[in-house]
Amino acid sequence: MHGHRRAVTLTAAVLVGALFAAGCSSSSGGKKSTEEGGAAAGKATTPRMTVAMVTHAAPGDTFWDLVRKGAQAAAAKDNVRLVYSSDPSAGNQANLVQNAIDQKVDGIALTAAKPDAMKDVVAKAKSAGIPVVGFNSGVEDWKKLGMLEYFGQDENIAGQAFGKRLSQLGAKHALCVIQEQGQVALEARCAGVKKGFSGKTDILYVNGTDMPSVKSTITAKLTQDSSIDQVVTLGAPIALTAIQSLSDSGSKAKLATFDLSKDLVKAVQDGKIEFAVDQQPYLQGYLAVDSLWLYRTNGNFSGGGAAPVLTGPAFITKDNVDSVAGFAAKGTR
Repeated sequence: MHGHRRAVTLTAAVLVGALFAAGCSSSSGGKKSTEEGGAAAGKATTPRMTVAMVTHAAPGDTFWDLVRKGAQAAAAKDNVRLVYSSDPSAGNQANLVQNAIDQKVDGIALTAAKPDAMKDVVAKAKSAGIPVVGFNSGVEDWKKLGMLEYFGQDENIAGQAFGKRLSQLGAKHALCVIQEQGQVALEARCAGVKKGFSGKTDILYVNGTDMPSVKSTITAKLTQDSSIDQVVTLGAPIALTAIQSLSDSGSKAKLATFDLSKDLVKAVQDGKIEFAVDQQPYLQGYLAVDSLWLYRTNGNFSGGGAAPVLTGPAFITKDNVDSVAGFAAKGTR
């Protein structure tokens, strides 16, 4: 759910030829897959295995750079050949998962932003003897889908904590901005905010892949309704754009957000953003890959197949932001 450029290249990323060839075609409707995870000091001596990571990442969303770096780090350590692919379209994402099954990978890590679209392919993977773990999106659905483990934050609970914090800060009228309608993690965040917040909560849908549109839509809403005293965004790029909307509209509303980035950390330090909720995407990517290695090599599965492994929420404020700023500068928080 969420600007970083890679400061440290953990592994080499090359275009895959034969593997996932179908995923590179326009007919499959998915982004090109890339193979990642090269030689690294202290690499596991267990047999080489291939893990496919398939996300719903939209082009340009830097949140996923953090997920990918974590996955790359685990792959390098575990002697894993990591093949990463993504597509924001649920149907296209399912096609990419099917490609992974067809290529007989050893494990699949996926996001279930639209759980119904993942149901059939997860079942096919299980039938093929391929373990599947979920992360980032689908905390309410991973068990029903038959996945082995899940890594992420409970978005509704995180939203409730967010809402309670807004009440404590004295907000009365919040605008919760959702950048992809129907995406379960984002919808759950705003539902949680509404439940935890004692004031009024409005929902505003924007197109997260079109930042000029995001800016103008938020600006228009703030100009139209001067009673809004709190803006809530669900990703770092949206939050940074909302700063401009607040300026353009002349609104006196405060701004808080979910998720971090290097630029967003600076905005918290500068007082432009009250606080951010960190779900630790690097950790999500790392644990998803590492868990499949542990399952294949030692039969381990975290949470006993019954409980998710929670990676958040952690509140980042002006008081503690300096403790994560160094990691954010490296592009890992």
